[in-house]
Amino acid sequence: MPKLPVLSARKVLKVLQKTGFEIVGRKGSHIRLKKKTSLETRIVIVPNHQEIQLGTLKSIMRQTGLSKKEFLELLK
Repeated sequence: MPKLPVLSARKVLKVLQKTGFEIVGRKGSHIRLKKKTSLETRIVIVPNHQEIQLGTLKSIMRQTGLSKKEFLELLK
């Protein structure tokens, strides 16, 4: 499995919006996204930075419920 690339907030937002997340707010340099399903509501905070650190990206993936493979597929 390939490593996670260094991504900007813009690219991460595009991936999350493909999966149904919507931007619901901003506070400072952080963007709040929300996704409602019949079972749950997920809220994810993405820092609006040029480069998102690897640990932060993994945390975002964990919060969204996306696997590394699914995330990489959505980047294409």
